[in-house]
Amino acid sequence: MPSHEIKNMSTSTEVRKSEHGKVELVNIAGGTVGRFVLQKGWKWSNDIKPIVKTEWCEAPHLQYLISGKYHVKMRDGTEFDIGSGDVASVPPGHDAWVVGDEPAVGIEFVGARIATEGPKKT
Repeated sequence: MPSHEIKNMSTSTEVRKSEHGKVELVNIAGGTVGRFVLQKGWKWSNDIKPIVKTEWCEAPHLQYLISGKYHVKMRDGTEFDIGSGDVASVPPGHDAWVVGDEPAVGIEFVGARIATEGPKKT
């Protein structure tokens, strides 16, 4: 019978930072869960693109947005907002940015590690 596993996000030892954002990562049960806080002014193409060096975010995302709001623009031109309380699946090939003054705070279940690959900054 498999053993249980519990980890607390506040004790994350793996933190990725950019000028306007922070992602704390926890490895658990063979996967990775991330808590992200994206401040006013955060935009993927400004904050993360220089690190990952791709034209669009190529990570798939499965997220729950706790608070705030951000806008997504897909490579095909489709655009949509993700807001507080939303659970969203965003496929690869997108840009995104925070809308309004409130930080976008959420939990990432798929793609957290892919979306933040680059130098560790703790």
